[in-house]
Amino acid sequence: MVHAIRIHEAGGPDKMKWEEVEVGAPGPGQIRLKNSAAGLNYIDTYHRTGLYKLPLPLVLGMEGAGTVTAVGDGVNDIKVGDRVAYASAPLGSYSEERLMQADRVVVLPQAISDQTAAAIMLKGMTTEYLVQRTYKVKPGDTVLFHAAAGGVGLLFGQWAKALGATVIGTVGSEDKAKLAKAHGYDHIINYRTENFAERVKEITKGAGVPVVYDGVGKDTWAGSLDCLSPFGLMVSFGNASGPVPPFEIATLAGKGSLYVTRPTLVTYTAKRADLVASAKALFEVVSSGKVKVEVPQTYALKDAARAHEDLEARKTTGSTLLLP
Repeated sequence: MVHAIRIHEAGGPDKMKWEEVEVGAPGPGQIRLKNSAAGLNYIDTYHRTGLYKLPLPLVLGMEGAGTVTAVGDGVNDIKVGDRVAYASAPLGSYSEERLMQADRVVVLPQAISDQTAAAIMLKGMTTEYLVQRTYKVKPGDTVLFHAAAGGVGLLFGQWAKALGATVIGTVGSEDKAKLAKAHGYDHIINYRTENFAERVKEITKGAGVPVVYDGVGKDTWAGSLDCLSPFGLMVSFGNASGPVPPFEIATLAGKGSLYVTRPTLVTYTAKRADLVASAKALFEVVSSGKVKVEVPQTYALKDAARAHEDLEARKTTGSTLLLP
């Protein structure tokens, strides 16, 4: 038997239990792997609280890396001993060992360690689709990203800067402002002390930005629309402050024929070819040194409940890992 963090009902971190679980042998199309690390992500709290409803009981965690210990029938491109990483359903990375669909993992190149992979798969592939597919960031663009000192934000700032953009980021404290500034952001706005929409208009001399990337949700939604130039794109990809409230679609017309999208990594990596291509682009930009990965904090896997408490209290940020 191995151990995992499992919940039997939705709720707070106190619902997370360190329990023995049965893993079993891989079935057709599956692999069994021993996890080296699991990524800590804000989406994990949505699964825990029931904001994103899933069948219970549930082993938490979307992101991890480890070594393949067994393969099921029909698995031909992955073998025992391969180092692999993943950031997708089915959930279960908060575990010492697990089964995984073989077509949902990617084999790691030698230049990428297990811990680096576990720290960047979900956040990094999210960044990849945001800057290369949802809106293709181009040299000369000025873009706005909320929560610039968060896990995705620290990767986004570097990647967008490497693409030649001027990058504006919002943060909630001076310490986070310094962190974001060190990760590619040209302009930092503390939204607790400044009106970020007004500051964006100042920075852009009234023009606004062609795209806003917003993983905060409720608290930044209205102001974000005011930051956009005509025909601008509002990319709402998270709910850290709560879900975006219902709004009148005519608002988009009055603010300049705006566009809105609500993308997810699940959709952008649903096809095996897209998953592999996204991971490849991520590994290449990290290996090149254009995007540097830092793991500011680690927790023992059995202490995942404390990690969730710190995450929701904003006491940890960036690419934090849970280690079995």
